[in-house]
Amino acid sequence: MHSKLAMESAGPTRRDVLGSSAALLAASAFGTSVSAQEKYPAREVRVICAFPAGSGADVFARYFAENMRPFLGGTVIVENKVGASGNLAINFAARAKPDGYTILIHAPSAIAANMSLFKDPGYDATKAFDVLASVCRLPFTVTVGANSPHKTLQDLIKTLQQKGDKASYGTTAPTGQVAAALMKDILKLKMVEVPYRTAADSVNDLESGNIDFMSYDPIFAMPFHRNGKMRVLALSSKERMSTAPDIPTMNESGVPGVDVVGWWGVAVPKGVPEPIKAQISKAFLQMAEKPETKKWLAEFGSDPFIIGPDEAQKLMLQDIKDWGRYVKIANMEPKG
Repeated sequence: MHSKLAMESAGPTRRDVLGSSAALLAASAFGTSVSAQEKYPAREVRVICAFPAGSGADVFARYFAENMRPFLGGTVIVENKVGASGNLAINFAARAKPDGYTILIHAPSAIAANMSLFKDPGYDATKAFDVLASVCRLPFTVTVGANSPHKTLQDLIKTLQQKGDKASYGTTAPTGQVAAALMKDILKLKMVEVPYRTAADSVNDLESGNIDFMSYDPIFAMPFHRNGKMRVLALSSKERMSTAPDIPTMNESGVPGVDVVGWWGVAVPKGVPEPIKAQISKAFLQMAEKPETKKWLAEFGSDPFIIGPDEAQKLMLQDIKDWGRYVKIANMEPKG
């Protein structure tokens, strides 16, 4: 009896040791997880950009990555993942580890649009991302060359009606394609679309009058408009841009029901812990509210459009529905 008691009280059994070790490991893992969240970011954060270095999107992503650092509290770098109309970057970000160290700075409107523009974009926007903030929006433009006789959109519409299928317009991006197609559908015009690979490729044709107008984004068009080398007649948004209050909307100019805009913000893959999402969203919104940022956005050719995660997520989901309708109106065949 005494011998048995002595054995039982002599020290921990193998089972006790294993159990204690497991408990210590679990506690350690839990502590590490909590610590990592508290210290976020503990290493560099990468921002994914869908377009090449030097492009407008790249300039945008690098500006926000650089200026977000003081608010996020760590190093932020930009990686360009170019291809498939943005889908390469979108899919890369969607499949990234949901730990807050991969952020997509892109247009959630484009993430939504690609759901209808591609037969298989490789992701489901309703399940792949949490949109944490929006910072600006960009309507597309109806732009003519400096030598064009048209001073207003109504002037241009009269010419387009007279020319029938001899009238033509240029596009470089899906949002501009849809904005022009809506105008064509609403006014029952017969004008013909001429797609260009880049906006720069279209300039000579616009200046020479080979095409009647271009559907440019304002980042490209506004500098030319300001220096008198082009003329922006109207915008595809429901309201005028605060940064260009002299330019009317298409709605004001005889094309009712057009409200097609791109908007830019930040998204992370689903599954990022809530405290980290809140930290990223707060940093982005704080930086977007700075007067210097708003001034830069205006010079960049966009309107500040600052909304938080709840509104931004709802807006992307609405865009998915809207783009399903847009591609039908524009007779756009989804890409394979």
